[in-house]
Amino acid sequence: MASAPVRYLLVGSAALFAVAAWQRDALPPPSALDPAVRGEPLQQPTDAAPFQASAGGIEYTVRPVFTYDLSGLVVSKHDADTWWDWIHKAWGDELNVTDLCVIWGANARSANYRELEYWGSQFECNVRTGSTEVWRGFDMTALSNNHLLTADPAIARTLKSVRVGDQVHFRGYLAEYSHDHGFHFVRGTSTTRTDTGNGACETVYAIDAEILHAGNRGWRIAFKLAAAAFGGSLLAWLALPFRARG
Repeated sequence: MASAPVRYLLVGSAALFAVAAWQRDALPPPSALDPAVRGEPLQQPTDAAPFQASAGGIEYTVRPVFTYDLSGLVVSKHDADTWWDWIHKAWGDELNVTDLCVIWGANARSANYRELEYWGSQFECNVRTGSTEVWRGFDMTALSNNHLLTADPAIARTLKSVRVGDQVHFRGYLAEYSHDHGFHFVRGTSTTRTDTGNGACETVYAIDAEILHAGNRGWRIAFKLAAAAFGGSLLAWLALPFRARG
């Protein structure tokens, strides 16, 4: 009966979709990490002058504080233009393209990072585990939440395309930025990896960004194929006569 292959494809694609959705953002093992990710961020004082940057029709003043260069493994991501992020919209903050929470250094040399759960919010990267042993083996000073700014469309596209599980490299400035678009807005940056709480995130104006290694390519392709197959098989199943669907 013609309905049987459609039914098998519908069930099979749904199962593959579920597994791929779970695996497509899995974190790679330490052996798969780029040597650069095992290093430390590079930060140097700078005498770079403040400059203007325009995004979303708003003119910003960016004040560099330090040069900054980081390679890391992305463990959490938050896009500032996601539908539920109302604070960035209220602030008129179009320059903050995305927030990348990354680990590097000591954490990249240990498999402990794969045993923790990470999630992001409008401003924070959160980490937790139910294991005291795993927590003791994790270095919170080798993790940072980076508010990434750019007015360059090409860099913005690269940053927006980053997924959890990717290994990335970006460089630019730890910076304060502000605007006077209807009201005065200013946002600063952390300048150390050892602080915590409000103001502990790094605000980075990116002048270069790249994905060193994209994670889970196979699962990401499988996710897209499964989604297409599920949609097609569902339409085919709905097109069958009602009695043939049983």
